[in-house]
Amino acid sequence: MNLSPLAPQGRRPQFTSPALPKAMALSTAEINQISEKLSPHTVSSSHSLSLPFTPSHSPIIGLSPMDDITDLPFRQLCKEMGADLLITEFIASEALNRDAEKSFRKMRFTEEQRPIGIQIFGADEDELLRCLDVVEQAQPDFIDINWGCPVRKVAGKGAGSGILQDIPKMLRITASMVKHAHLPVTVKTRLGYSNDSMMITDFCEALQDTGITALSIHGRTKTQMYSGVADWTMIGAVKNNPRMTIPILGNGDITTAAQVVEYKNRYGVDGVLIGRGAIGNPWIFEQCQRALRGEPEREITVQERVDVCRRHLLAAVRFKGERTAIFEMRKHYGAYFKGLYNFKPFRLALVATPSLEETLAVLESISDHYTQ
Repeated sequence: MNLSPLAPQGRRPQFTSPALPKAMALSTAEINQISEKLSPHTVSSSHSLSLPFTPSHSPIIGLSPMDDITDLPFRQLCKEMGADLLITEFIASEALNRDAEKSFRKMRFTEEQRPIGIQIFGADEDELLRCLDVVEQAQPDFIDINWGCPVRKVAGKGAGSGILQDIPKMLRITASMVKHAHLPVTVKTRLGYSNDSMMITDFCEALQDTGITALSIHGRTKTQMYSGVADWTMIGAVKNNPRMTIPILGNGDITTAAQVVEYKNRYGVDGVLIGRGAIGNPWIFEQCQRALRGEPEREITVQERVDVCRRHLLAAVRFKGERTAIFEMRKHYGAYFKGLYNFKPFRLALVATPSLEETLAVLESISDHYTQ
């Protein structure tokens, strides 16, 4: 199979994007209206970043995009805790092209969150090209193409990791996006569609040849979904390919700072993207930065957990509205209070309360119970 990217055909479609409902890059004053300062403990990063990904020290520690998780309020927390790099929730190109309000909201970010990328997905080349104008109006630092999502509603339509069944098409669309974009383009993908199909080590050079400026790899195949253990050996094989010159970022099963140090030393990756390990645990970025500097971890008190969780909740309510925020925050509570003895009654109360007032009352009771 010829893996050279096909030359993009034709010109970028002419498209006049609608007026954005609100400026995508929020000012400091605007974010202060969304919430009080999210974290009293701001962590300085050990990296000085500029794109395409040139850290003063390796590896970059970034937040991996997760739908309905890595929204603006949570990204702000992670940035303050020490994340070097942020990427928005993934956004469907078709939704942007039909002016879906939720998709525009996903693109919003603060200036403090830079460097930040907006991640888009889709299976249709014309739709992906058409949405470039809208994405670039938001003025992110780069555009990330999602060729990695394994969920049925995405991959089943040939987007996300579904496209790994058609590598030539993936290369053709990626090359076309690079050609027509005015910002750096990066890719996030998986090892392959399945263990029986072509794997990332077979086509990473061709993907680099499309002109992307960085490649992030999750250490599982599409068919694995999130089962089993992420295989970092193949990520390391890509990084250590002497013909690969772009930064390689690894992703999958990172839950501790010690792993980041270990994987940096073992696989030589340029960066690590933390996904599920950051849910309800924005402190993981602080702990990673401390570990990379050779410093011990800092103990996170119960009161700090309650305070940060409360601020996260209030920011989410102001950003998305009470009903949506109450529902989506339920994904974070178990991790915010992981390890607390006999926490189950409080967790059940948090996921059952329908209002902000009741949720805040439960958080206060957690503080009273565990800090008395």
